[in-house]
Amino acid sequence: MVLSPQEQLDRPTLQALQRERLGWTVRHAYDHVPFYRGLLDGAGVDPLAETLPEDLASLPFTRKGDLRDQYPFGLFAVPRSDVLRVHASSGTRGKPTVVGYTRGDLEVWAECCARSLALAGAQPGDLLHNAYGYGLFTGGLGLHQGAERLGLTVVPASGGATQRQVQLLADFQADGIACTPSYLLNIADAIDASGLPRSAFRLRYAVLGAEPWTESMRRQIEQRLGVDAIDIYGLSEVIGPGVGCECREEKDGLHLMEDHFLVEVVDPETGEVLEDGTVGELVFTSLTKEAFPILRYRSGDLASIDRRPCSCGRTTARMSRIKGRTDDMLIIRGVNVFPSEIEAVLLRQPDIAPHYEVVIYRARNLDVLEVRAELTTEFVQRHRVDSEFARLLASRAAEAIRGEIGVAVEVQLMAPHSVPRSEGKARRVQDLRNA
Repeated sequence: MVLSPQEQLDRPTLQALQRERLGWTVRHAYDHVPFYRGLLDGAGVDPLAETLPEDLASLPFTRKGDLRDQYPFGLFAVPRSDVLRVHASSGTRGKPTVVGYTRGDLEVWAECCARSLALAGAQPGDLLHNAYGYGLFTGGLGLHQGAERLGLTVVPASGGATQRQVQLLADFQADGIACTPSYLLNIADAIDASGLPRSAFRLRYAVLGAEPWTESMRRQIEQRLGVDAIDIYGLSEVIGPGVGCECREEKDGLHLMEDHFLVEVVDPETGEVLEDGTVGELVFTSLTKEAFPILRYRSGDLASIDRRPCSCGRTTARMSRIKGRTDDMLIIRGVNVFPSEIEAVLLRQPDIAPHYEVVIYRARNLDVLEVRAELTTEFVQRHRVDSEFARLLASRAAEAIRGEIGVAVEVQLMAPHSVPRSEGKARRVQDLRNA
């Protein structure tokens, strides 16, 4: 295992590098992005102040709505002709957020993704099956260029055509796969249906991200496919995949690329900076981006930070798994509920498959929380879906979830393949209360 020098810097040296790069970023944004000039002037921040890098909290926050308000290119800090590539969000909640990359930005992104793949156990000469979506979504192309940077052979499979994906995995003998965890479970189902033995595949690692997932899901993936399931993190507003990634040695927190991104954790309600180890909202500031510098961007993702060195030899800070999102939090009868809490309990129940959806609706002016999950094929082979065994299992699962989240829940167990499958980010929640 080869570590880059940037991953082994002692904390004082890293902080000095961050201060230097933060000062450049603030001046770059102030000089070239009218939005940031107005934001900093309005907050009374002097971009040339020598104390600024030490006083990050003096900078205003950037929010997703700001990106939409500046659609499409209002936050670019270089002429559009210097932008080599543009990516954008899906825009399902309004205008998409648009980000741009200079040639230098693409080099930084490739470096971050290469380091992430190395964290997962990838080695030069490996073959990577990349089933992230290509196009405006940052996942496919981001991991692709990082894999090539590390010296991997890339199969740009993208999403969809799951049976063909299984055939390619067996024929090409991929060492690693990159996709969303929910789609890898879909692929695992297709492998089981194909009748091919596990020995027909040589997968060692899976680089999984773009949606929250739990330790329970990791165990299911690793047991079914015999891989190291590694969590990768990124968001297009910051750069894309490669902002952080777990190491194969620990699988306990995602190493952040701190030489390129400054991370804070703040109280979602007050914006107050929280101490390390406290769960709050992740806030990112870019340190080296040219086309699209971002200052104190509120990600909406909830996690904590641990700055202690790792046994793998890296000294960079690690973020915990994403606990949930501020905008994914459900309020059910006055109680805050995160879908990830439901998943963690559900997947601990024997005979329940890792395919589910959460539906919220109103009945007699009360919120009803319903979890629809699939039974395993093995259970259905032993018992009917409508058997007393299935009813007892549903009751046990409902009681376990209620004990975890503090809200009564109805659990409906269904036949295998009843829950819609996803080829990209899984959409686990249907909130029908305003329908």
